[in-house]
Amino acid sequence: MDESILNSIKKLLGIAEFDTSFDQDIIIHINTILVILWQMGVGPTSPLRISGPGEKWSDFAEDLSKIEMVKSYIHLRVAQLFDPTTSTAVDESRNNLIKELEWRLYISGDSDIL
Repeated sequence: MDESILNSIKKLLGIAEFDTSFDQDIIIHINTILVILWQMGVGPTSPLRISGPGEKWSDFAEDLSKIEMVKSYIHLRVAQLFDPTTSTAVDESRNNLIKELEWRLYISGDSDIL
């Protein structure tokens, strides 16, 4: 299923699709993470930039069966920027998962999986 990048990240953040109150903030954070992924060698040959709910995951990668790790990574990084936790344990757990996903994404970028 080819869904909106913005709306899928909003859903993971617990924000309803119809609630556009935070869209600009979330879009800025998503675009930052998309450039980071591009610098890691993951995704399209030039950085993808979203401007709203119109951009789909197929704009990032043709084979959507391998995109779930990217969705998780973007969600965790956006959550870290948009909704930082006050819990040291949650923050450490989130950071460890981000580091693992980055490592795995580097490997997938090197092998042209994404």
